[in-house]
Amino acid sequence: MSMIPPHSAPRKPARWQTALAAAITQPSELIRVLELDRRLLPAAERAARLFPLRVPRVYVERMTPGDEQDPLLRQVLPLDAESEKAPGFATDAVGDLTSSMAPGVLHKYRGRVLLITTAACAIHCRFCFRRHFPYSEQTAARDQWNEAIRWIAANPEINEVILSGGDPLSLSDDKLAPLCRTLDEIPHVSRIRIHTRQPVVLPERVDDRLLAWVAGMRSHPVFVLHVNHDKEIGDQLRQACLRLRDAGAILFNQSVLLRGVNDNVETLARLSEALFECGVLPYYLHMLDRVEGVAHFEVDRDMARTLYAGLLARLPGYLVPRLVSEMEGEPSKLPVAPLRSC
Repeated sequence: MSMIPPHSAPRKPARWQTALAAAITQPSELIRVLELDRRLLPAAERAARLFPLRVPRVYVERMTPGDEQDPLLRQVLPLDAESEKAPGFATDAVGDLTSSMAPGVLHKYRGRVLLITTAACAIHCRFCFRRHFPYSEQTAARDQWNEAIRWIAANPEINEVILSGGDPLSLSDDKLAPLCRTLDEIPHVSRIRIHTRQPVVLPERVDDRLLAWVAGMRSHPVFVLHVNHDKEIGDQLRQACLRLRDAGAILFNQSVLLRGVNDNVETLARLSEALFECGVLPYYLHMLDRVEGVAHFEVDRDMARTLYAGLLARLPGYLVPRLVSEMEGEPSKLPVAPLRSC
């Protein structure tokens, strides 16, 4: 098994990197661009000091100017509610730190291991469950990921490697492709799964260079997108999904159930239908991870079950994502409601 060589000289930034560098990071600019009431600004600035604002301009263009309740805006606009303490909400809501085997290597579930590849994201979702994660201490990128790779190679029961972060696609292809190629050389690794929101908020990230190394993988490439509302799906994302599928990737989606964003049957049903039109299978509808600062997004379990029953009554079974939650110490994601066959 080869180790990852040192990075070569950087290339000229790709189009997506230029767009990422131009993301909106100041609440005042977001409010100005969307023609929002400036009374929102003081709270947004206070909350952004706790967890910085970042949102690509192409994603902002999908929002409705002047609409404070826009479901995309609600996912990124900092609010004073983020500083409120709520019972049962913690900084490490899902036990990431207790499952660390090596820097940035999390082993929770049998046969799978997760690599924290980067702290960077194209977008800072206000409900992020890793908003308090100690990335400076827990990143697999130390020593060119070699410590993480050695751990995986030494544990033959691991057949799936999950790349997470941050967002793995925030890394340049000069960094991400060698990592995936090296993992691909480990005989017992049969799947490499990439959890990403980047194609959703910055579709130009799915470019020719990315597709080339995905198409060349021996192990099965799996992309799990994070789409929470059908308004996030446009022609650019559809094209990106088509190109990923043509390169041999299998596409799933994991949504988070969010109050004021997608907490109604109509929205969730439209989302499943729109995902299917993109060739993406709705896989998980995830209860909010109870991390400190996000309680205002929580949908209670009784409401979640009611919404789920509505989806079962409305959609064919293959379009109904599994309603799940993650609990520290459990051997898998836990179903919140049983999935009936349709």
